[in-house]
Amino acid sequence: MPVSLSWSAVASPVGELTVVAGASGVRQIAFAGPDAVLGGYEEELVRDTGVAVEAARQLDEYFARGRREFDVPIEWEPLQGLRLHVLRTLHELVPFGETVSYKRLAELSGRPEASRAVGTIMGSNPVPLIVPCHRVLASGGGLGGFGPGLEAKRRLLVLEGSLEPSLLELDLLG
Repeated sequence: MPVSLSWSAVASPVGELTVVAGASGVRQIAFAGPDAVLGGYEEELVRDTGVAVEAARQLDEYFARGRREFDVPIEWEPLQGLRLHVLRTLHELVPFGETVSYKRLAELSGRPEASRAVGTIMGSNPVPLIVPCHRVLASGGGLGGFGPGLEAKRRLLVLEGSLEPSLLELDLLG
């Protein structure tokens, strides 16, 4: 019998997000609506229950500037090897409002030669925001890459105080 998963949708300043969670934790956060995400699952999907609801609530608080850390469990089990190690290192060592370079994250992960691999790993992060790949920047201080786009990455870094807001954002922030 297939295991059921829970899911929730979140409206955010960087677009619609879909959270999918199993019993042990958050499995995916996608920068897309549920129609684009949920078809890829064979398991039964139940809306707004379990860990997905709690993750969505915490994401709402984060975007409202009321939360700096997430405490929902993450489903780490499908991840392996260097990918698992780098994502756990990022999750544990790079807090809200701080950034790290791809090179420095490779060093913190014990693999200083793996900065290119770190970039690839950030691009395949199944739980962005909770595992904050938006906080990983190019060594020269540039934004680097980000699947949902550099504008979304910039907005997240402004929200966390890592980047100065533009004049337009200052008007919107009040």
